[in-house]
Amino acid sequence: IVFLYFSIPYKHRWLLLLLGSYYFYMSWKPEYGIIMLFATAVNYFCGLFIGRANSQKKKKIYLSASLISTLSVLFAFKYFNFFNELTRTALAQFSIKNNIPFFNLLLPVGISFFTFQALSYTIDVYRGKQKPEKHFGYFALYISFFPQLVAGPIERSTNLLPQLTERRNDFNFQRAADGVKLMMWGFFKKIVIADRLALYVNQVYNNPHDYFGLTLVIATYFFAFQIYCDFSGYSDIASGSAKIMGYDLMKNFDRPYFSKTIAEFWRRWHISLSTWFKDYLYVSLGGNRADPLKKSFNLLFVFLATGLWHGANLTFVAWGFLHGLYIARNSESAKKKLLNFLNINGAKFFLRIFQIFITFNLVSFSWIFFRANNISDAFYIVSRLFDKLSVFKGIALFGRYDFVVTVSSVAFLLIVQIIQGRGQIRELLNTKPIFLRWACYYLIFLGILFFAVDQGNQFIYFQF
Repeated sequence: IVFLYFSIPYKHRWLLLLLGSYYFYMSWKPEYGIIMLFATAVNYFCGLFIGRANSQKKKKIYLSASLISTLSVLFAFKYFNFFNELTRTALAQFSIKNNIPFFNLLLPVGISFFTFQALSYTIDVYRGKQKPEKHFGYFALYISFFPQLVAGPIERSTNLLPQLTERRNDFNFQRAADGVKLMMWGFFKKIVIADRLALYVNQVYNNPHDYFGLTLVIATYFFAFQIYCDFSGYSDIASGSAKIMGYDLMKNFDRPYFSKTIAEFWRRWHISLSTWFKDYLYVSLGGNRADPLKKSFNLLFVFLATGLWHGANLTFVAWGFLHGLYIARNSESAKKKLLNFLNINGAKFFLRIFQIFITFNLVSFSWIFFRANNISDAFYIVSRLFDKLSVFKGIALFGRYDFVVTVSSVAFLLIVQIIQGRGQIRELLNTKPIFLRWACYYLIFLGILFFAVDQGNQFIYFQF
């Protein structure tokens, strides 16, 4: 598609990308293309009507129509059975039968991503941050743009739409080279690190009652790196493929496991989602202007919604609630007192390491609820984490070769990210001799060639 993209006249390229995006999405299940088209049409016309409305009341009506229509589809496919089951369980406590049937519907891939992307446009038009897009084709491409369609990042119309509508330059070798390098790094994170970690994580988390102690601890740490490499790997591949064609997607990850607080973690993790909930939900609830009690409640609510966004399961709700508690009880005053107490040479460095260690462990603990197959398994794992720590049964799950490769690849990732802390690694490499640059590229390529795991594992976030 890239070759064709640069081979045809500019005025027809949007149509090629649109057709390619719908073909990409509908190749999985053709009829679900109608769902994406419905979300596109609703928000396109609501955006136009909001732009033409001559009163705030009418604007609110059209915005409400957009929210209700789009979220209703999301609710029907993703949450109806979940809430129906909760209602049935609650009514059963009073001997009341719930005869509402369950829907046997296959969840459309990426539905949470493109519905939120569509809603961000309509809300931005309502707030006056985005002019209504009159060209239906450009807007449809904004919703369906294939590099980030099924697993983000969740783009904003203010960033992506102008790039789709303005005249783009012809093929740029440097941009294409940067895009290929970014894609290669994404593939390395996915099929060398994430998929190799998955061999261990899946064995333990799919059979948690067979393990205890350090086996569960190691599996939990491994999952922390698995989900990061899996998701950020996809984001790198999406951004790289878009960059080849001349488009810049928003940054979705910024070394999140080097965060010193949970709040900082959420400024670095899944940035497109965390900023979406901040800008469109948290701010609407009052944001930082609310009194301390209401602010804490709003934070809990937003993180519950964040958990629920990931899936209709109590495990995701618990995961979101836990992060809400982390944020709501953020002890900035205690941090300042500790900084003042340790205001001596070198102490701040060790304090930073300590903060990163604590934050990483809090995040890793929360991943237990995210990864567990059900809430019962999650509580079992939590209860057995420190049981018989001297027993290391789980090491047998790995052969010595696999264990060394796995640990070495994670260590390599951390080294790269430490270097990235000093600046963009591509820019740093460009200052080095050419043989050193190409040695790094070949190292990653050979890592993919020799150490990739061929298990056919789809990206974790495809299910959301």
